[in-house]
Amino acid sequence: MSGLLAVIGKGKDPRLVKELSERMSHRGPDESDLHIMENGSVICHESLSIIDLKSGKQPIQGTNKGWVIHDGEIYNYQKLKDTVLKNHTFRTKSDSEVIVHLYEEFGYDFCNKLDGDFAFVVIDGDDYIAGRDPIGVKPLYYGLDERGRIYFSSEMKSIADQCKSFSTFPPGHYYTAKTGFVKYYDPEYEEYKNANQPLDLNLIRESLIEATRKRLMSDVPVGVLLSGGVDSSLTSAIAFRLLAGTKEKLHSFSIGLDANSPDNIAARKAADFIGTEHHEIYFTVQDGVGILEKLIYHIETYDVISVRSGVPMYLLAKAVKEKGIKVILSGEGADEVFGGHLYFRNAPSSDEFQKETIERVQKLFTADLLRADKSTMAHSLEARVPFLDKDFLDVAIRIKTEEKQPKTYEAVEKYILRKAFDTPEDPYLPSEILWRQKEQFSDGVGYNWVDQLIEYCTSQISDEQLAGAALEFPYNSPTTKEAYLYRSIFHKHYPQVSAAQTVRKWIPKWQDNLDPSGRANVAHVKADTEISKSGITV
Repeated sequence: MSGLLAVIGKGKDPRLVKELSERMSHRGPDESDLHIMENGSVICHESLSIIDLKSGKQPIQGTNKGWVIHDGEIYNYQKLKDTVLKNHTFRTKSDSEVIVHLYEEFGYDFCNKLDGDFAFVVIDGDDYIAGRDPIGVKPLYYGLDERGRIYFSSEMKSIADQCKSFSTFPPGHYYTAKTGFVKYYDPEYEEYKNANQPLDLNLIRESLIEATRKRLMSDVPVGVLLSGGVDSSLTSAIAFRLLAGTKEKLHSFSIGLDANSPDNIAARKAADFIGTEHHEIYFTVQDGVGILEKLIYHIETYDVISVRSGVPMYLLAKAVKEKGIKVILSGEGADEVFGGHLYFRNAPSSDEFQKETIERVQKLFTADLLRADKSTMAHSLEARVPFLDKDFLDVAIRIKTEEKQPKTYEAVEKYILRKAFDTPEDPYLPSEILWRQKEQFSDGVGYNWVDQLIEYCTSQISDEQLAGAALEFPYNSPTTKEAYLYRSIFHKHYPQVSAAQTVRKWIPKWQDNLDPSGRANVAHVKADTEISKSGITV
């Protein structure tokens, strides 16, 4: 929805703050504005208008002296206005405005009342609060400069060269000067022993339908990313049904090296069955290699799987935006919730399986969510993820582990999700799509993408450079030439130690080859257990 930047404290030139905010102009091309508080603090907003296109300009003032800047969507904003905020007078019809009114009504303790994907800052005189959604769908960073001013920003690029130290703002927390960080999101599922609920396929199905319904809230066209995997295919099928009877035609999008890439073949079949107006996008390995530097600058990570997957998602987002779409549904999160990555079938016990699902959900903001948000927002396109709806998470993660864990090594992953939508009397998807094996996005676009990308990276980095990687990059030292190239590009744009420390490596467990490609697991139908075997890819 936007990019936000707040500099809290006196003495920062507002013109410079505006320039820093405009480094994120890709996040909000529709409008750009700032407000200077009486105490000298400055808040800026780069707006991508999705709700209330006419009067929803930010920053937004509350009833009194408080102001809010917000990135994301509050799906229950109308319910809040009709209930706990019914006595408040609103200046706009924007979902964002409820945040400052909740602050006025409840003080700091209101984040749990929000149902949505959000990052926000409210400033009220010398008081302020910053918060981030429960899972970290929307990015947020914070930092301190030499004069003790605190910064909050949607992307690292606006503050990295201004702060002496900075970090990722933790999901599910809010921060105030008086309290420090406070964890407001404390779901029962975070304790692995609470996975004790009976399997209810109807509840899984209805919860995902409702999560998707919420994310169709928009005053602009909504599309769907459709890779042909079960996750994106289900959200596409559900969205199509929910939009039935409206004038809106649902557009779906897939990408691959050519028409015969695994994802394009599957997406074509799914789209034909569902009834979407489908668009296939093609790219070459040369196209992908040509945008590596731009991609790493935008997604602000050197994590290998994030770069491999980020390239096709960046190119796909560009094509989607060119079709006039501003909002897209995507399937991130299902693999973590249901243990869908192929390595999960190697889990040594049900307890370890459940612990890993919880940790993967908790750390999604460092990998898939970071990549999904920033590669799409680079083109002013907002990605929404129904599988990470907090009500859906409460249902899905707490199901008894033995129901989720594959019974045999050959069993299909995410069985209960597939079974919940295996409704022969009213099928959501063709059987071959509903039961298609998990495919990493970077593999599904065409296996040659990762193979030739590794070859390219290897050709660019010498043995001597890799041998000196630990000295050059002592934190998270790269151990392959591919990882070294990504790290060197990242370091060019973000040389600060704090920047390197924001990145977390995505590495599979319980298998010999720790390359993040799904093909590194022997269970893959096109397994290549030697891929990138020259070292652990980090």
